[in-house]
This record gives sequence, C-alpha cells and structure tokens, in this order.
Amino acid sequence: MIGAYARGWPGGETVTETSTTTPTRGTTLPREIWVLVGASFLIAIGYGLIAPALPNFAVSFDVGVTAASVVVSAFAFVRLAFAPLSGRMVTRFGERPVYLWGLLIVAAGTLATAAAVEYWQLLLFRSLSGVGSTMFTVSAVGLLIRIAPPHLRGRASGLWGTSFLLGGIAGPIVGSGLVAVSLRAPFLAYGLALLLTTAFVWWQLRRSTLVSRADEDGEPVLTFRQALRHRTYRAALASNFANGWVVFGVRMSLIPLFVTAVLLRGEEFTGVALAVFAAANAAVLLISGRFADTRGRKPPALLGLALLAVGTVLLGQADSPWLFLVASLIAGFGSGAVNPAQNAAVADVLGAKARGGSVLAGFQMAADVGAVLGPLAAGAIAEQWSYGAAFWLTGGVAAVALVTWILATETLPRRGPGEEDHAARDAVVEDRCGLDCPSRCR
Repeated sequence: MIGAYARGWPGGETVTETSTTTPTRGTTLPREIWVLVGASFLIAIGYGLIAPALPNFAVSFDVGVTAASVVVSAFAFVRLAFAPLSGRMVTRFGERPVYLWGLLIVAAGTLATAAAVEYWQLLLFRSLSGVGSTMFTVSAVGLLIRIAPPHLRGRASGLWGTSFLLGGIAGPIVGSGLVAVSLRAPFLAYGLALLLTTAFVWWQLRRSTLVSRADEDGEPVLTFRQALRHRTYRAALASNFANGWVVFGVRMSLIPLFVTAVLLRGEEFTGVALAVFAAANAAVLLISGRFADTRGRKPPALLGLALLAVGTVLLGQADSPWLFLVASLIAGFGSGAVNPAQNAAVADVLGAKARGGSVLAGFQMAADVGAVLGPLAAGAIAEQWSYGAAFWLTGGVAAVALVTWILATETLPRRGPGEEDHAARDAVVEDRCGLDCPSRCR
C-alpha cells in the first residue's frame, strides 16, 4: 500500500510512517518530563538551602562535632536502609503516588525539624526526611523510564540531572542568606517549598495517562535478581557505586582536607575546585544524554568512567592549585558523561512497561553504598599512608566499573516506534537461560 498515515508516539508526539521509508521519530520530550525536571530543580534548591545551616543548627543544641555529624549521616543511612521498601512500594502502588507521598514526608520532616527544641527531635525528624527522600528518588527514576520514549531516555536523564545539579548550586547561595536571619529559617522555607512542589506535581500529573498504571495490572514484574542476570545492569550498578564513591563521598570529604593539608590553601579554594567540578558536570550532562540516544549507551559510559578514573588519580598527585583545578575539570567531565548513559541503560533493561521497583531501588542503593564506604576507606588510607594512595584507590574503583562496561551489552533500542520494547522480557529470558544474548533462547 502506498501512502502515509499519522500515528501517535508515546508522549504525545506525532510520527509519520510510510510503506517505503523508515519511520522518523520525534525529538520533543513529553510535557510530564518537564514537570519532573522543574520539580527536581525546586527540590535541589531546597536541599541546598539547609546544607549551610544543618551542622550549625545541630551544634546549637549543645552537642559536639560528632553528634552534629551523626545528624548528617543519619539521613544517608535511612535512605539506604529504606530503599528496598521504597522499591516494593513503587511496584505495588505505582510511581506517581509514591513520589507525592515521598515529597510530603520530606516536607513534614523538614517543617518538624524547624520546630525541634531538643537534639533527639532534630535527629528523629531529619531521619524521617530520609525515608521520604528515597521514596521520591526511586519513584522519580521510575517515572522518567515510564514517560520518556526509549530513543530519548538519555536526554531525559541528562536534563533531569542537570536541573538537580543547578538547583544544588543555587540552593546554598540562597541558604546562606537565610542563615543570617535564623538557623531555623532555611528548614521552614524548604518545608513550605516542598508543599508547593507537591501541589504543583499533583496538579500537572493528576490526569496524565502516561504516568497512570490503571491498565497495566497485567504487566510483568522484573525482580532485582532477574535484572542481575543482565550484564548491562551489573555494569550500571558498578558505575553508580563508583559515582557514589567518588562524587558524593570522597569529593565532599577528602578534597577539603587535601586542599588544606597538601596544597596549603584555604576553604575558598575548596569552593572554587568544587564549583569547577560541578560546572564541568553540568556542561556535559545534556551532550552525553544526546550522544547516548544516538550512538549508544556504552560509548559515553566508557569515556566518562575513563575520565573519572584519570581525573581522580590526578587530584591526589596534584602539587599545584592549577593542576588540581584541571584534575577537577576532568573528573567533572567524566561524571557528567557517565550518568545519563547508565540511567538510560537501566531504563532499557527494565523496559517502559515492566514494573521493577526493586531494580530501581538496587540501582539507587549502589550509589548510596559507595557514598558511605568511599569516605571511610579513602580516609583510612589517607591517614595510614597518604592522600595520593587514597585517590589511587578511588580512581581504581572507577577503573573496575570501566571494565564491567567493556563487558556490557549495548541496550540502545534499534527498532521503530511501532514495535514493542522487549528489554524487560530479555532480562527475564536471561534469568532462565543464563545467556547474555537473549536472542539465542527465543
């Protein structure tokens, strides 16, 4: 039959297909993605609001530095401990309600923190916020997978990550001004902002058919054990573990000490180095996401991990401020390159129609475990041997993740928009036959 017809691509895009030409897929992200991006930016700003105030607020209850640090660590620990349950909630109830419940829990915990009058109350309410944080984090990734067309997953992930990063940069600037008013003011502002964000997301997504799961009760559930059969999912776990170790752990704990002890520079130079890393990260995220959608998930992941490993090792060998800034730039480029690729790969393995809360929770936990273990291991090595050895170890973690990605299979969908996404089914087949090429079992 000769002729053409218009057909709706998931997300409201229009695709024109003919009997003699290859379908052309749209490049416009669904409106719901932009809602999540906006919410991510607001959440990150709010998180940055309380960052300058939290340690000093804890000390104001007449406790020492260790007790103040426990308040910070408790949030991360609760996030890690609650992640498996958050994954099961996403599978059971769906992403949208868990996302909204998570935001409300963080809002309630933050407002209660602002009203705390004793240290134990501060610790309890801040820990409660960690429960909500992992709920909306896991469900947000699930929503991105559900909403984003397979050929735009990298770009959606890059955009979402960029919004969170920019919000994290802007937040401390605003928070520093609020601290001058009161140590409780940032928590009050963050809690109220979260309530407004929750209302905004509910209003924008309440009638969205893309995020609804009413007609998907019969869709398959992909378990964490089944996903582990997939080489690419294992590679994504390794790279996210390395990202948590390097970016959220060692970067925040060891770099300030290295700058002071080795480079003999003040705290202002630490801020410059961290800003250089963040700027390089933000500059690459969108580019990497677009490349992952056009050339594949593996190339940006491999390049990013290589840069992250090299840049991290160079940080520990730097003997001048300029070399240290160059190393920060390289490491920032690496982190920005790998994130959209690994997120899109997890989405490919899960598939748009599969329910896999435990798969998403496991992926998130990999970064949290790295963020917890990284500072402990690297800090102990720096104390017993040297900072250079600690950064060599950290670079080695990224190098191990690089090897897992070399062995991974490419998951970028190569099919037309009218065809089914078989990624989740492939992972299940691998679970049954133990092969990394599911086509052999079909």
